[in-house]
Amino acid sequence: MKVRSSTFASLILILEVLGVALFLRGFFPVPVKSSLSSKSRQNLPAEPLSVGSPNSSHIPQPLFKRVVIMLVDALREDFVFGANGRTYMPYTRHLVERGSTLSYVAKARIPTVTMPRIKALTTGSIPGFIDVVMNLNSPSLLEDNLIWQAKTAGKKMIFYGDETWVRLFPKHFMEYDGTTSFVSDYIEVDNNVTRHLDSTLKRDDWDILILHYLGLDHIGHISGPHSSMIQPKLLEMDDILKKIHAALISKEVEGSLPYLLVLCADHGMSETGSHGGSSEPEVNTPLVLISPAFKRKVEMEKPDEIEQVDLTPTLALALGLPISQNSVGRVIASVLEESSLRDQLRFLHLNGHQLSCLLKDSIPDYEKEAGFEQYRVAEKAHGSWVKRYLEGNVSEVLTNMGKKVLKQYLEALSAMSSALSKQLGKYDLYSMIAGMVFVFQSPLKISSTEWSLSELDVLLLAGTAGHTLSLAASSFVEEEHQTWYFLLSTLCLVVFQDVCRKYFREKRGPGGEEEVLPYKDNPKEELYSEKWLALATPPFVLLCCRLLRSLNQTGVQWAHLPDLGHWLNSSEHKLVLSLLSALCLVFIYFLIQRRCSLVSKVALALGLLGVYSYRSAVGNVLFPWQHSGRNMSKGIVEARFVYVFVLGILFTGTKDLLRSQIITADAKLKNRGLWEIYSGLVLLISLLFRPHNLPVLCSCLLVQTLMAQFIWKKLHYDAAQTTIMHYWFGQAFFYFQGNSNSISTVDISVWFVGLDNYIEAPAIFLTALSTYAGPLLWACHLVCYLSSERNRSPAAMGHGCYCLALLRSVPAAAYIVLVTVLRYHLFIWSVFSPKLLYEAMHLLLTAGVCLIFNTVEQSHTSAAA
Repeated sequence: MKVRSSTFASLILILEVLGVALFLRGFFPVPVKSSLSSKSRQNLPAEPLSVGSPNSSHIPQPLFKRVVIMLVDALREDFVFGANGRTYMPYTRHLVERGSTLSYVAKARIPTVTMPRIKALTTGSIPGFIDVVMNLNSPSLLEDNLIWQAKTAGKKMIFYGDETWVRLFPKHFMEYDGTTSFVSDYIEVDNNVTRHLDSTLKRDDWDILILHYLGLDHIGHISGPHSSMIQPKLLEMDDILKKIHAALISKEVEGSLPYLLVLCADHGMSETGSHGGSSEPEVNTPLVLISPAFKRKVEMEKPDEIEQVDLTPTLALALGLPISQNSVGRVIASVLEESSLRDQLRFLHLNGHQLSCLLKDSIPDYEKEAGFEQYRVAEKAHGSWVKRYLEGNVSEVLTNMGKKVLKQYLEALSAMSSALSKQLGKYDLYSMIAGMVFVFQSPLKISSTEWSLSELDVLLLAGTAGHTLSLAASSFVEEEHQTWYFLLSTLCLVVFQDVCRKYFREKRGPGGEEEVLPYKDNPKEELYSEKWLALATPPFVLLCCRLLRSLNQTGVQWAHLPDLGHWLNSSEHKLVLSLLSALCLVFIYFLIQRRCSLVSKVALALGLLGVYSYRSAVGNVLFPWQHSGRNMSKGIVEARFVYVFVLGILFTGTKDLLRSQIITADAKLKNRGLWEIYSGLVLLISLLFRPHNLPVLCSCLLVQTLMAQFIWKKLHYDAAQTTIMHYWFGQAFFYFQGNSNSISTVDISVWFVGLDNYIEAPAIFLTALSTYAGPLLWACHLVCYLSSERNRSPAAMGHGCYCLALLRSVPAAAYIVLVTVLRYHLFIWSVFSPKLLYEAMHLLLTAGVCLIFNTVEQSHTSAAA
């Protein structure tokens, strides 16, 4: 039975998607988990003895009576320990230098996002990248954690701050007040926490108080770490810490257990004010432990570096609680120094037992791990020490022996913790390779099709392959935008060569007669104008791309450097930004309104006016009649005004598209419907884009218009070539927006455009749309362009033409969107070799789509003939 080319191509595309799914199954590392149930009472090991005499298996007595954890979101370590520490947080810095404190630089693991970091601080485990998605709506934490252990032990806990804690730990706090806010709010969000302090600190009915302040993080997102608002906010945090410390000192009773005040952060802040990646300012956070149990310092000491997850077992043991089953952290030895040597050894033994159990459950060859063997040796030596201790030996030899065992335990803990942390980066290479082979089989099935390669084809395939190979180096991953900028510039030059060849060299047909140009009814003047416009298009696109590169710094190495976007967003240049935004919005209207109906044109004009009104309402731009003293609103009404017109345009376009397929076979109506849907998408993106990025959107539409009118149509590029070029442009415009291969560049402020509180579905949709606006616009333009190009469609406009148009457009757009989403730019901070494999599979997908399109086109050409 002969299979139709459309069916065959669709089957091939399905097989490729299945291959991608198999590949992704192996791409996500297996999490480090204990074999025990999520939450259960643990059977603690007995203190090791050289003989089998019975002994207590309990944890030593708690070190602290009550604990206050003050978590300042996005607090960088240099805000406390750096050169400006005395200016930013004078009281805290004084305690660090002269007080009874222990200071550390706690390194947070990526992704440096709030919810994964809270999980790390409470479970001691290392969350994966999938937790970034869960950060949008944190579910209840089912894993064993410090908060659950404290509640089970009867500890009374109070929480004020980020409501993520309340969602993660429902019904765990005897009193709580969860706070949520707009990113633009950095005042009320902290006042809602501080207003509870005076009354709470006077009470004695709690054991653990957790405060999570968000204002500093919001300031970072608004204006960066060097903003003038940073110092007042840090001084506010410093005053709060001083108030808490004074209250704890006043409650101190002689002879009772001391208090512990913990100043920490979930993550740091990048030089652009965001977070999520692995740069030093994002992963380095301060950890200051304040308690009279520690020795008073005489001078400033350089803080030691620890892992952020080390705080979890330390707090657990200090409060007399079991360590969370999945914790990979090791206890901070300095906290235990004032305890007896026996208690110190017992604490380390409990930590070692927990890590060794986790090692058994996570690594098949755990016995070969150096840390496991060191732990066994230390445990045996510990038993010998306990035996002598119980016999009443108090000699210096016993003390030295105990210190030696202590050192062995610490080395074993370090090795086991490191081995468990590395387990997170392991991939199922078998599934990944199998997925690549599966994908590779699909294009092989149609590779027998004859396919001649032009110079442009060679560039497109060689460029994609070169991009794949470049990702074998971490620096090329971090600065991937440079690769796309280079490829796009090269593409413009090759297209320019094709234009020159068409209009200046190939002037005669096969028989020597003058070649007829594409539109034979055109007058000579129009052809002459067309020729020079086509010739000017590639250089103009090249110039446009070069200017856009100056708008937003991206990548890792130079992201902190000032760019045109920083200059436009400064307060003294607000008038310039306002004029530029207004000009771009007007230009956007004229670029996309020409293919819309009259109703959609009016809606588009009003919608773009609403976009400017929204940006004025939130204080980004100025209205000519706006008073400088006017209070800024959240722009909810203005944004919803735009949403109404977006929905109206999308509804009109969808109605025209359905009418063209169900009621009447009108190709013109179908094309108008597609372009109207595209226009509605452009209007929505213009609302989400910050004003300084509107030139990116404007340039995107202009380049699409010029390339479609003077390049793709006039040079008769086939569907495969057009698809790959759209993909290249989409990737380049992703970086022109200021995005990078780090989630720290994701603009989370779009969560609240037109919303007065957090709603999960719109937040996810708006964030994804804003982040991937560039690739998505180019994918949608590809659908519209291929569907509307008359000379690539059969004469009949019936159902068969619609199916063929879908075959040429929808798979192309689906492919681009699929690859874009799957590349989600989260994986690169792990192991780079899987990233290379992923891009190699992407290369196979590219070749497969090209072959599919060529097969379909040749089949259609043969049928038409």
